[in-house]
This record gives sequence, structure tokens and C-alpha cells, in this order.
Amino acid sequence: MARFKIKEYIKESYDELMHKVSWPSWSELQNSAIVVFVASLIVAMIIFMMDISFENVLKQYYKLF
Repeated sequence: MARFKIKEYIKESYDELMHKVSWPSWSELQNSAIVVFVASLIVAMIIFMMDISFENVLKQYYKLF
């Protein structure tokens, strides 16, 4: 009984992946990768600037003592 369920599951999964899923074209995939790369760089720069700012604030704070 369990073998039938596993076999049916694999068959249905394959059918869905091949006939129902819309896969992106190569150019769509490249464009998406560029968008993710640029967004990652922007987020990394924001975090870097926050890190530098907090470092400077804490240095000034510790100089008071």
C-alpha cells in the first residue's frame, strides 16, 4: 500500500513539474539574477553604513569615560 502511494506521488509530481509549472526563460532568469544582485549590493551598503555609524557613535560615547 505504501509503495503505491510513493509511486503515485512521484508520478503526480513529475506530471505537475513538466506540464503545469511555468518555467522562466533564460533571459528572464538572467534579468532576475541581476535584480537580486543589485538589491543585495544596496542592502549590503546600507548595513555597512549603519555599522560604520554605530561604530563612530560608540567610539564617541566611550571617549566620554
